[in-house]
Amino acid sequence: MEEDAKNRFRWKFYGLTVELNIIVLLVAMSIISFFIIHSPYTLPAIIVMLILALVLLLDFVKRYRETKAWLYAQPEKSKEWDDSKQKENTE
Repeated sequence: MEEDAKNRFRWKFYGLTVELNIIVLLVAMSIISFFIIHSPYTLPAIIVMLILALVLLLDFVKRYRETKAWLYAQPEKSKEWDDSKQKENTE
């Protein structure tokens, strides 16, 4: 894989990782606030956090599929994959 393609993949991977962490934190915070905080604003805040997590999840899935397709479209990546598979079959 070319150096430019490696750099692009690194940034795509970082972006996906950060987005996934935000989704997990939103869901965890909504669960924790459901059990700990008792106020009239708790339920609307939980609903907002879960809706935001759902929107981010849909965006994450879309970006993940695009990144995966882009990665497998890289010419040298598929060549390395084929070489490693052939090496495993001969051993």
